[in-house]
Amino acid sequence: MAAKPQKEDSKKRKHAPAPSQGVKSAPKKLKSSTAKKPHKLGDKKQQQQPMPHVGNDPVDTKRQRRMQAKELAEARKKKRKKHYTLEQELTSLWEKMRTRNMAKEERSRLVSDALKKMKGKIPEIASSHVSSRVLQTCVKHCTQDERNAVFMEIRPHFITLASNTYAVHLVTKMLDNASKEQQAEFISSLHGHVAALLRHMVGSLVVEHAYQLGNAAQKQTLLMELYSPELQLFKDLISSKEARLVDVISNLQLQKGSVIRHMTSVLQPILEKGILDHSIVHRALVEYLTIADQSSASEIIQQLSSPDLVRMIHTKDGSKIGIFCIKHGSAKERKKIIKGMKDKVGKIARDKCGTLVLVSILSIVDDTKLLSKVIIRELEGILKELLSDQNGRRPFLQLLHPNSTRHFSPDELAALGSSVPLLVTKSPSEVNVAFSEETEASGLGEAGNKYEGAAADATQSSHLREGGKKDPLTRRRELLVNSGLAEKLIDACCEMAEELLRSNFGKEVIYEVAMGGADSILRPTLDGKLENLHGVIASLAAHPKREGSDEQHLFEHFHSSRTIRKLILDSPSFACTLYEKALKGKCSIWAQGHSSKVISALLDTSSSMVHKLVKKEVQPLVDDGILKLATK
Repeated sequence: MAAKPQKEDSKKRKHAPAPSQGVKSAPKKLKSSTAKKPHKLGDKKQQQQPMPHVGNDPVDTKRQRRMQAKELAEARKKKRKKHYTLEQELTSLWEKMRTRNMAKEERSRLVSDALKKMKGKIPEIASSHVSSRVLQTCVKHCTQDERNAVFMEIRPHFITLASNTYAVHLVTKMLDNASKEQQAEFISSLHGHVAALLRHMVGSLVVEHAYQLGNAAQKQTLLMELYSPELQLFKDLISSKEARLVDVISNLQLQKGSVIRHMTSVLQPILEKGILDHSIVHRALVEYLTIADQSSASEIIQQLSSPDLVRMIHTKDGSKIGIFCIKHGSAKERKKIIKGMKDKVGKIARDKCGTLVLVSILSIVDDTKLLSKVIIRELEGILKELLSDQNGRRPFLQLLHPNSTRHFSPDELAALGSSVPLLVTKSPSEVNVAFSEETEASGLGEAGNKYEGAAADATQSSHLREGGKKDPLTRRRELLVNSGLAEKLIDACCEMAEELLRSNFGKEVIYEVAMGGADSILRPTLDGKLENLHGVIASLAAHPKREGSDEQHLFEHFHSSRTIRKLILDSPSFACTLYEKALKGKCSIWAQGHSSKVISALLDTSSSMVHKLVKKEVQPLVDDGILKLATK
């Protein structure tokens, strides 16, 4: 125990000893007046800062400085902005009038007050960030007389306001609320300025807005200014009857070379600036490609074959340009387009026009590995959402049954088969003549397979000449079967069978899948999966009929009954499965009413195997007059 204090004493001895009462400390050195204190950073600042007075609060001083700075800024703004005070007044009114739960009478009063304050100054203050918003709200909620007064005031300044970043929104709002006469007057004021405005990032928005709102004659007037300098100078030459540029050139006897040079000078700056979203530009490009020489057309196709093409394919003419780029572009250019669609495939597939470009890509491009990686994988991720979508289902239908008239309208098939005249190896007129002959032979109004086969063959042969070199059936098999898409399609159809059968659009997908696709593309690889799908449909149809239920049975539902009937007529294996699982011994229950079409299909089918299976049960129903067969 005695050793511990010794250790503590030894530790203490290492430090300087504290002065005790008996020991005197060393005397402190007196500060000399001449001795210099070593300079330390910050001492000078500390010496310069005066000590605050007792009554001077630092917080009040900062507040005063802020107020002085604010007053100075206000004074500068008043000098710089002519209508600064007016803008402040309008802002306070705007904050009140844009409140949602305000009474209509109170809002009308505020709008009238604001318009009175702005009267005579609207063209000047419309370019302001704040005032333009106030004007837009006023135009939206004001009376027709007040709106007409605003229109009359800004009418001489349309072109100037259309090119302003903030005033452009007022102009488009005025167009939305304008009468037909005012719209016509505005479109007339654009005469001679269309090409210049389209080259302007802001001005192009106004031209596009006017183009969308205009009637056919007004649209043609705006387009004509892009065709020829003569038409820009003399608008009386324009006739609404001439819808195509080729007709305009022939009727007005214009020089084709001059028109091509003028259109090149107009369109090239627009493309270089990346103004690609507007439908008027798309229409002008399509017309240009119909008359352009081979080198000019190739240059435009090459310029457009980029990831930016995705911005164009949302319009009818834009999708046609997209199809042109896929057909006539090189493998490298097609690769750029497809890679530009990454993470956008779902949105493109749901778009009415964009989905046609996807269909064209799946029908033409030979690089199936790239297609599987970029397009097929994204489609698989949202497969269930697309199967019942009117447009989203079309890429799958194209792979299952290419260019079918059941899934594509004549206009859409024509768009898929269109091409740039001077960029095809064989004249498109020969393809069109062959196609029309097949069409006439089979009849457009008939639902026979002959016309569908003729249309598919003509379009596919056109695709082969203008696009890929790979055999269409091989390409389809690689994209559908080898990629694993077909297996996932069948699984999705099994899971959503009842929903798809009842859907107006989904029924087409489940029919094509259950049939195994055109040319039996899913067979024999996926025969087992297809039999499983047939069994799922039959099991759903085997559910008993429920009296008084709001939900109709599959045999009585409008869409599902017709799909099942068609499967019975076209697929003997499905007919046998359905009879064994759902109809055997129950045909008399469904022999009358809407479901009788399903039972009669068992005898209407051309399969002797099905006839032999069902004859004993179904034929007596016909003989007794209970079941009526469809007249051929």
